[in-house]
Amino acid sequence: MAAKHVAVLMGGFSSERPVSLSSGKACAEALEQAGYRVTRVDVDRNVSSVLAGLKPDVAFNALHGPFGEDGTIQGILEYLEIPYTHSGVLASALAMNKEKAKKVAAAAGIPVAQSRVMSRFDIGGKHPMQPPYVVKPVNEGSSFGVVIVQEDQSHPPQVIGSSEWKYGEAVMVERYVHGRELTCAVMGDVALGVTEIIPTGHSFYDYDSKYVPGGSKHECPAKVSPNIYQKIQTLALKAHQAIGCRGISRSDFRYDDRHSENGEVVWLEVNTQPGMTPTSLVPEIAAQAGHSFGELLSWIVEDASCLR
Repeated sequence: MAAKHVAVLMGGFSSERPVSLSSGKACAEALEQAGYRVTRVDVDRNVSSVLAGLKPDVAFNALHGPFGEDGTIQGILEYLEIPYTHSGVLASALAMNKEKAKKVAAAAGIPVAQSRVMSRFDIGGKHPMQPPYVVKPVNEGSSFGVVIVQEDQSHPPQVIGSSEWKYGEAVMVERYVHGRELTCAVMGDVALGVTEIIPTGHSFYDYDSKYVPGGSKHECPAKVSPNIYQKIQTLALKAHQAIGCRGISRSDFRYDDRHSENGEVVWLEVNTQPGMTPTSLVPEIAAQAGHSFGELLSWIVEDASCLR
């Protein structure tokens, strides 16, 4: 039987292009080693005609950020009837919109932090919420544009209303949850392990912590009590299902254990296109569960479909 032809979609034109190129390169190489016929596609505005010409058996979506994980490329692949990896149109669009994803998660009984969405121009000189709080773009990934406002700050950060801001007009103002950063991957209908992310030299898990080697330390599995570990696995799977994700997803949490071991667990968001770079969390979590990088990617390819 001829090897399955996989088009690895990478690059694109969002602010996460460098991450996507790194993810795509790693995935393309591992899929070739696993025996697939691979075509690397650096995605631009002509992607539909490129794919129509290529006619791959599967599109492996290694794109990150707007266009790649917000339902847009998924809609193009549905139209072209090319089976594709990860989540479908609706789940991708929903997960990318932090406000709407939180509403769906909260309705499913998942604990979320109090927040409000507003225009960045309405923040002005007065705190929109009692500090500490976080301001984040509604539709960005990889911690782009995230600003943490500390308790002792007398006014909101000026950058949000300035011409330097390039993350859209709508921002989410969210109660800052103290504590540890935990994340859990879901593969199909199984929650894999929980990892703690410890930023090294950064105040939180920002872009450099995620993608610069040595930017963060991953404690895999996380050193938390068994009941907290299981609670996070349960909530990650619940979020994956409530939002309608397919294939692989990764949910991020804050765990505040300052006052008691049971503490407070808060779900932050679900990532439908987790990074697949050498420093990425999902390959590490999958390896801890006994899946090599090649096996993980083969599973993702074989799971691909339309109408996701």
